[in-house]
Amino acid sequence: MSLSSSPSKRSATSKMARTTVHMHWFRLMDLRLHDNPALTKACDEAATDSSGADNGILPVFCFDPRIFGNDARTRDFGSVKCGPKRAKFILESVQDLRKRLEDRGSGLLVTQGKPEDVLCEILKEVDPNKACIPHVTCQTEVCSEELSVDKTIRASLTKEHHPKSILQTIWGSTLYDPDDLPFPNGAYDVPNVFTPFRNKVEKNCKIGAPLPVPTKRKLQLVTTNTDSSKLASYLERMPTLKDLGYTDEQVEEAETYDDRGVMNFRGGETAALARVQDYIWDKDLLKVYFDTRNGMIGPDYSTKLAPWLAHGNVSPRYVAHQCQKYERERVENKSTYWVVFELLWRDFFKFFAMKHGDNIFFQSGTTGSDNDKKWGFDPRHFQAWKEGRTGYPLVDANMRELKATGFMSNRGRQNVCSFLALDMNTDWRHGADYFESTLLDYDVHSNWGNWCSGAGMTGGRINRFNIVKQSKDYDQHGDYVRHWLPELRDVPTEFVHEPWKMNQFQQMEYGCKLGVDYPNPIVPPFYPKQQGGGGRKNGRGAGRNRGKNPNRGRGQRQDMKSLPKGHIRMK
Repeated sequence: MSLSSSPSKRSATSKMARTTVHMHWFRLMDLRLHDNPALTKACDEAATDSSGADNGILPVFCFDPRIFGNDARTRDFGSVKCGPKRAKFILESVQDLRKRLEDRGSGLLVTQGKPEDVLCEILKEVDPNKACIPHVTCQTEVCSEELSVDKTIRASLTKEHHPKSILQTIWGSTLYDPDDLPFPNGAYDVPNVFTPFRNKVEKNCKIGAPLPVPTKRKLQLVTTNTDSSKLASYLERMPTLKDLGYTDEQVEEAETYDDRGVMNFRGGETAALARVQDYIWDKDLLKVYFDTRNGMIGPDYSTKLAPWLAHGNVSPRYVAHQCQKYERERVENKSTYWVVFELLWRDFFKFFAMKHGDNIFFQSGTTGSDNDKKWGFDPRHFQAWKEGRTGYPLVDANMRELKATGFMSNRGRQNVCSFLALDMNTDWRHGADYFESTLLDYDVHSNWGNWCSGAGMTGGRINRFNIVKQSKDYDQHGDYVRHWLPELRDVPTEFVHEPWKMNQFQQMEYGCKLGVDYPNPIVPPFYPKQQGGGGRKNGRGAGRNRGKNPNRGRGQRQDMKSLPKGHIRMK
């Protein structure tokens, strides 16, 4: 089936000489139709092409072998670059994207190969005489691997197809556009810490209105004078995980759902929009988000939008405007603001990556090569951290959840990062690399920026977490650690966060022998010095319920009242 012969994909033959072929290249971070500035740009330019030809567009997605499959490895540490669970989520996202395009009379060409090769192959099929100028649009990305691909595509198009070929990148992944930032050189002058960035942006900038889905007329496919079986196959074929290069064992891992997980995530714009509807409107949970956001069990303690945001299944501007609509129609409070506040962190780390480039991947981070911090690395200890065998229940529970599901709460991420980098003194980049391989919601800017910051390598304040205190603050009764660590199921709350305090008789009584059933601590427990009560060994909130907020999860600490509600302005 070809572009020119498929009745479901608008069969016709161009009646006028075409001078330009308009192509939209979907990347890993913009797999949606709503509020997609690059897609909208491609559609608008095709619709107003000066040639007067019946142009249409070519929507394309490439499964790049440098990213997918067991042989695609991270450069510095050799981990699988995109783990099978995330690959499955992306496959589902692409399948959903194709269906949504087909429902609008369009289609999606899906290929396996390097974009710089595949885009030229498609153009040869559409325009074998090379009479047209290719105009490719895609979302702007800011890190070196993506920028290198952009550069290679430009060179390939001009060499292989037409010297006037265009690759146009359009910003479209944040609440605020770089050009609107209130700093002298835009993103290149953003502060290196979040709070001054937040204060100035909230005071001086407005979040843009989300763009609508392009009309059916604008999404129509390019028509051709050729009957290409290759193009027809691109419009129909969808690879499997096995096709992408994952082993049978990895495929089984991806397709096995662990029902201890917070929810069964499915990729795609349809699922993303349904989650927004469910969380904000149907369950009416937005109004209590601030109170519940530090939970760790179940689907509704937080929005759980992270995997869909990471792959562009839902636009952050769309989420922000839904929050504003909720404030108008139901209630406005700190919770309704706080979801947008969390989205602003995503903006910050993308602009931070844009400013600092590859420095976010270096051991010394953005502090410079003269940083004298000495990092260690013990492969046995690192493996124990990955497998959840450190002897610290909160760390181990979170790491087992990540391994089993590809997801971890924000609270968990902060703790396991601090523990690996600051308690174990392990080169933090190994942790960031493992998260890159394993997380469902991996995005390069937030992942590496957060790890760099958590390790104290951005020049800001170093925030070393007291793991025991955090355990007692956010999992007071041990529900979460018992959920993921069955060997602790009979250990009483008194010891569940500090099992090393049990004597040998208590270990026998509770069926948990240290060093046999559950490991001894891999490093000595960290108890900060007492400073105005903040350094008490048991930690604030330990052993008692604080406050009477009914929205907090069982045993969670008191709300952080010191964090003020900000003010978000919308266009």
